[in-house]
Amino acid sequence: METEVYKGYAIYGHSINEGEVFASSGTVIKSGKVVGTSGVLEFFQTEEEAMAAGIAWAREWVDTNG
Repeated sequence: METEVYKGYAIYGHSINEGEVFASSGTVIKSGKVVGTSGVLEFFQTEEEAMAAGIAWAREWVDTNG
């Protein structure tokens, strides 16, 4: 899991091992409460790519909804 603070939100990029590929997802937290989740975004060959996609999704969520 990759995490950072973005515009006052805690954002997370998740990597879910699916055998030969990694599924990505993102989570957005504000004041200790989950305010946005992505579900599975897409599949990647590496864990790092999957986490980066989740972080990118979370940043976009904050930019749109924050």
